[in-house]
Amino acid sequence: MGIGAGRAANIKNCELCARKIAEVSESDKIVVEKSTVPVRTAEAVNRVLECNEKGLKFQVLSNPEFLAEGTAIPDLMEPDRVLIGGVQSPEGLKAAETLVSVYANWVPKEQILTTNLWSSELSKLVANAFLAQRVSSINSISALCEATGANVSEVSRCVGMDDRIGKRFLSSSIGFGGSCFQKDILNLVYLCETYCLKECADYWNQVILMNNYQKKRFSEKMVSNMFNTVTGKKIAILGYAFKKDTGDVRETPSMFVVRDLVLEQAKIHVYDPQVKRDDMWSEMVYTCNMSEATHPGLEAAVTTASDAYAACDGAHALAVLTEWEEFKELDYARIYKSMAKPAFVFDGRNILDHDGLRKIGFEVHAIGKPDPTKFSDL
Repeated sequence: MGIGAGRAANIKNCELCARKIAEVSESDKIVVEKSTVPVRTAEAVNRVLECNEKGLKFQVLSNPEFLAEGTAIPDLMEPDRVLIGGVQSPEGLKAAETLVSVYANWVPKEQILTTNLWSSELSKLVANAFLAQRVSSINSISALCEATGANVSEVSRCVGMDDRIGKRFLSSSIGFGGSCFQKDILNLVYLCETYCLKECADYWNQVILMNNYQKKRFSEKMVSNMFNTVTGKKIAILGYAFKKDTGDVRETPSMFVVRDLVLEQAKIHVYDPQVKRDDMWSEMVYTCNMSEATHPGLEAAVTTASDAYAACDGAHALAVLTEWEEFKELDYARIYKSMAKPAFVFDGRNILDHDGLRKIGFEVHAIGKPDPTKFSDL
């Protein structure tokens, strides 16, 4: 609600923290921003701190976290870089060096970057935006690969061997999720609009649009290949978290695929080794506004299974939506015997042995991979 709803970051809590710090402080302080915030948030924090009635002096530093879910501790102990931004004044530079000395206890000095305050605040948003951009870029190519007979994994490997581009974040999938990428890109879009940079805002918003397109395209791919209807059909969803090694379901692509299939009146059976059913519903309500109240029969349409085999038993199709390692090791011959025929596999993470699955008898469809039944010249 309000100006910038759904895009602008709400920095209310940053302001409240600054007010509390000013209230309880009895000596000069260095205040360090750790959260991902819009550029120039430190200006607002500093203004609040300067209004203290005790004559105290504060230095505000920006020190954004570059931690990924599932690897947060290794990322903290062996970071690619530590970023510290401060005001370029003698006092600000001294404050920055104080924080540098803390990190220098375990991080090599050459990996500790110091910048001005605004570069540091903006860099975290830009880092996440660039990573998401790479995901959307390769996903856009995956659609072209499916249409032309090219193999997105081969294209990705070829492109990634260019040192100027690199190999990471070039794996095509059903799209990105999690709490950071979409939020930070939308924040960047709003910042660009605020500074009247419409073309820049449109450019970054396209990353979001491509991500939404990829999720929708995957759902439509499932329906179209299953004789244009999934009504009443059992579909096994393997993986609900937005990525492996976490139970986080915020903005998970799986949710949008499940939503689309439920609206097509499919019977969904979900298995994820870490995700709780209550968390699934909480995010579904928050992000998709779907609940038993808004869509009667929803809870009956979505079953959570105790294991992958139970989820697949009697299913017309299975879809791998999270890249859990255990999904690579399943006994797919056993699964095939238990499923309705023809048995469909939709690999949304490109982690399965597609040729091996076809030999078992599955009809396999994957992101960015050519369908051998449609091309005779592969």
